[in-house]
Parts: sequence; C-alpha cells; structure tokens
Amino acid sequence: MDWPTSIGGENLLYGLLILIGAALALALLLLGWVLWRVRRIDLPQDADFMTTLRMTPLTVVILLDLLDFSLDFLSAPIGWALLSYLGLKPLRGVTAVEGLIPGTQMLPTMTLAWIIARFTKPN
Repeated sequence: MDWPTSIGGENLLYGLLILIGAALALALLLLGWVLWRVRRIDLPQDADFMTTLRMTPLTVVILLDLLDFSLDFLSAPIGWALLSYLGLKPLRGVTAVEGLIPGTQMLPTMTLAWIIARFTKPN
C-alpha cells in the first residue's frame, strides 16, 4: 500500500532537510573557528551559569544552538566535550539537558540565554 503524499508535504520535508544540512555545515565551520580562535576561558572558581554566559563569546553559544538544531539529541555529547575543552563547565549541564529535551531544537535557547545574561546586571 502506497502512502499518499502531497506535493506540499514533500516540499516541506525537503526544505527542512536542506535547512538542517545547512545548519550542520555552518556548525562545522563555526566549530573549526571556535577551536582555532577561542582559547580556554579562565572563569572564577565560583562562577555560576549567568557569570559563565557573560564571559562566553557569542560564537560559542551560536555554535551550541546550531549543533542542537542540526544533530538533535546527538549534540549533547559534542557540546559537553566542547564546553569542557573551553573551560566552560557551568554551561555543560544546561546544554546537555536542553539538547535532550524534544522540541527545543527550533529555539535558539543558549543564544537567548546569552542575550539575557548580557542585559541583566550581575548581583
């Protein structure tokens, strides 16, 4: 039995696959850039999530969101390893949980959190 397909449904699927592929390609380029240009970030010993976000370059959070969008739940271990390498350990748990929650891939949550951290005053 053949499944009924509509032209609109196929176009939507192809468009989504192209978007995911483009996000993955951009994430790989950005990963190379981050590994080449961003060095280990020295955080205070008692740095919390918001303090760490304030000290994190925007390219790192955009990379995390692109990985989450293109790789879905597979982005969690990659993000964990990247954040460990960069010395951003307070972000690892949030990134891993966000990567494993279904339906959050379309939202740039880390980028939005970075913007909020930049516009709020530290305590």
